[in-house]
Amino acid sequence: MSEKINIQPNEDPKEFYLRFKERLEEHHNFPEDYTFKFIIDNDSSKLTDMYRIFDDLRHTFSTKESKNGKYISCTFVAFVLSSDQVIELYKKVASVEGVVML
Repeated sequence: MSEKINIQPNEDPKEFYLRFKERLEEHHNFPEDYTFKFIIDNDSSKLTDMYRIFDDLRHTFSTKESKNGKYISCTFVAFVLSSDQVIELYKKVASVEGVVML
């Protein structure tokens, strides 16, 4: 199960990640395989950026193009050691312009 990650514009990121960490630890038994889901523009450089973020982890991935071909949904199932590692990966993904984290 993946957790929905959505920081509101007026929300303090530090507080958000503290609450997110608590939810992760309530619902997961780390280490484990964790599912990350994202939507990005159909742009090969953005997809490459996503692959690089997960490159050093044991993972599987799948992609699916949207009906009109404008977007790509990406699913990465990665073996992670802790809630902190999940949060760090989300923070790295947030640096990819226009990514939607599900």
